[in-house]
Order: sequence, then C-alpha cells, then structure tokens
Amino acid sequence: MQKFTTLTGVAAPLKITNVDTDMIIPKQYLKTIERTGLGRGLFAEMRYNEDGSENADFVLNKPAYRKAQILVAEDNFGCGSSREHAPWALLDFGIRCVISTNFADIFYNNCFKNGILPIRVSPQDLEKLMDDAERGANATLTVDLEAQEIHGPDGGTVHFDIDPFRKHCLLNGLDDIGLTMVKAPRIDDYEAKAAAARPWA
Repeated sequence: MQKFTTLTGVAAPLKITNVDTDMIIPKQYLKTIERTGLGRGLFAEMRYNEDGSENADFVLNKPAYRKAQILVAEDNFGCGSSREHAPWALLDFGIRCVISTNFADIFYNNCFKNGILPIRVSPQDLEKLMDDAERGANATLTVDLEAQEIHGPDGGTVHFDIDPFRKHCLLNGLDDIGLTMVKAPRIDDYEAKAAAARPWA
C-alpha cells in the first residue's frame, strides 16, 4: 500500500449530503475484483449523460478539478452497502483524501485499508474548506498527516484528529497484509522452534 505522508493537491467540492457507495461506484462496475480501471466508473451516474457523454456540470468534469486528489464532501459520506470497490474507484481516479463531517463506518475503515485518508472535521471547518475548494484552479490544499493539519491556499490551518494506530499504518503504507509481514521474522522464528521441538509433527 502506498504511504500517505503529506499531500498537496487540488480539492474538489462535492456539495451533496449522504453520498452512498452506489453513487460512488454504481453496481454495474462491481463485476471485477481488480482494483484498477474503476476510476472511469467513479460517480458514473452523475459524471455521464445517458448517451455516455460527459455531464459538464459535474464537478470532476470541470477542467480545474479533473486531476483532483482531495474531495471535500458534505455529511455522511460513504453510507449504503459495504462495497470495497468504492475506495478502489476513488483511488484509481486519483483521490487520496476525503474530508467530511462524518463517514459511514465500513467505508471509513475501508479507506484506511486502501491508502486513502478520510478526515473528519467540524461543520465550521468543513465550511471553510468547502469555500477553499470552490476556488477552482486555486483550490489547492496541503494535508500533513504527521502534523494532523490541513493548510488552505490563504495560509489557514485546520487541525484534525486520527486514531494513532491508523495514522501509523498510513504513514508506513501498512495494510492488513503489510502488518502481518512486519511480524514475519517472529513467525519464522516460532515455526523453526516448533519444528525443532516437535519433529514428528
């Protein structure tokens, strides 16, 4: 999993409450178990018209936000079914950080396991960050995970809280498999001792 330390990128404003996982990645894109290629289906029902053409009014289709790496969203982001394809689609598009006042628990957990930083902020701070994100090409934020701070284009700073263990995993690029591999030497040592003690096993 890619490490998350400091991210500076364009922030796109998504002024929609209760964005569920079916909105993030519609069900027709769930046939694959590959993590790549899902970016084209991100917010597909809002990004594309019925004829397959782009909806020019959707934020991620606007020139300033086509390469956004940060999403500033309204309350209750990631609600609905527990599809892991949702963070996969965000990551494949290029989104490494989602900022909201609240997230659905399963989506929140899945983000950390896939190298995406979900940040909870107060409604007041979200309003400030949404205003920053609405600046188009000037909507650049810097997210410093080590310092637990978001820096706006005008020098303003928003502090955020995060569980220390989740922070450690993101800073070091450790998903569930990575956490296990860190303990590989101890596992190998145990197995060697067990084999010596019970050679008949």
